[in-house]
Amino acid sequence: MGVIATIMNTATGQPIQKMSFGRMPKPWVSFTLETGELVTADRVDVGKPAPGKFVVPVSVWVTLKT
Repeated sequence: MGVIATIMNTATGQPIQKMSFGRMPKPWVSFTLETGELVTADRVDVGKPAPGKFVVPVSVWVTLKT
């Protein structure tokens, strides 16, 4: 089962996109966004599932190059 993570912008705190990973992403993972920009994760946050839910919210924080 894959992990669906929200990619977040570290500078603004706004979500950039959703991305699917085959397994839990490591804090040093590098990947390409839909825009074609290669980014490296700054941190990975794993939240708690909502009551009665199984899906755990995962956020991958990245810094975009300007």
